[in-house]
Amino acid sequence: MIDILDGNACAAWGARRAKVQCVPVFPITPTTEIIETIAAWKADGKFPGEFVVLESEHSAASACLGASMTGARTFSATSSQGLLLMHEMLPIISGCRTPMVLTTVSRCLSAPIGLWPDHNDTLAMRDAGWIMLICETNQEVLDSVIMAYRISENPKILLPVIVNMDGFVHSYTRTEVDVPEQKLVDKFLSHPELEVRLDVKKPMTLGIPAMGLDYMRYRQQLHKAMLDSFDVVDNVQKAWAKVTGRKYEFLDEYKTKDAKAVIVMIGANSTIARSAVDKMRKKGKKVGLLRIRLFRPFPEKQLRKALEKIDNIAVIDQNICPGMGGILYPEVKMALSGCKNVVCNYIQGLGGNFVSEDDYVDILNDVLKAKADDRKWQM
Repeated sequence: MIDILDGNACAAWGARRAKVQCVPVFPITPTTEIIETIAAWKADGKFPGEFVVLESEHSAASACLGASMTGARTFSATSSQGLLLMHEMLPIISGCRTPMVLTTVSRCLSAPIGLWPDHNDTLAMRDAGWIMLICETNQEVLDSVIMAYRISENPKILLPVIVNMDGFVHSYTRTEVDVPEQKLVDKFLSHPELEVRLDVKKPMTLGIPAMGLDYMRYRQQLHKAMLDSFDVVDNVQKAWAKVTGRKYEFLDEYKTKDAKAVIVMIGANSTIARSAVDKMRKKGKKVGLLRIRLFRPFPEKQLRKALEKIDNIAVIDQNICPGMGGILYPEVKMALSGCKNVVCNYIQGLGGNFVSEDDYVDILNDVLKAKADDRKWQM
């Protein structure tokens, strides 16, 4: 079914096609329309799952934990301060190995108060034990929500998944989207029974206290499951490509094979950077773009293979870790440890500050001339 949908509607359709059974939520801009769309379907009898509006995002995340522990396929969505209010519960959800999907619609953090997107909210969750997919297009948002359930519910993984889009850029911008038919998704997405789950007929305790080495073992198991998910994510993406023709990778490489300089980044602005690459290619400059789609687990080996022979690299961070710099930059540097690349960091687009094609052209021209690593702000 081809339709014209914004990113919020795409996330809602992904949850609907996945036949989600429980949606605990609390509204916040720019996520609210995901919630309103599912609420309207519920009112019209088109959504048979439980739809529960709680008193806060923390309560919504707590309800997600309880629902997913029973084996119910669970979905929620949030942004910005709402995601930070959920933060206490996110390591508990992953630590209890309960599969679910959370769509984060990135919006800058207060203070000062802002409504437009940067990635500080979602990237603040990078250590919470959730698999993280960061999207560039509305179609990718819809597809990723569906794929995320097959990843999350794999018996070898049993970890929750964040699917991220940029607020306003995705959430309120409409593009042509192919909504897969229900029969296709049903065939792609089975609903396995959890081996360990809450059942009123068989009472048990989950999330038991652990001391010393027991705690270490639990964290080691979670870390191993995260690393094991590389193969699962890869297989799920390949399976989705077979049934839809839409191919996704850990990394989206664009004109990098012969490039002298490459931009590395995440999110919606990758589309603008791609246009800047095309513009510079027409002038004979060998430049390219590498977009990171899978952020957790971090595809360190794949990124190194893609970039180790690139002379100059510009890591774009639409975020800031005050007192350190961009969040993505040190992860790319670690992956390239021992390589001879010049790797520069550019902070831009905070609070949704507009970034143009010419801005990326300026960055590529600047990094092509760089002789040593540097960190810069593009205001």
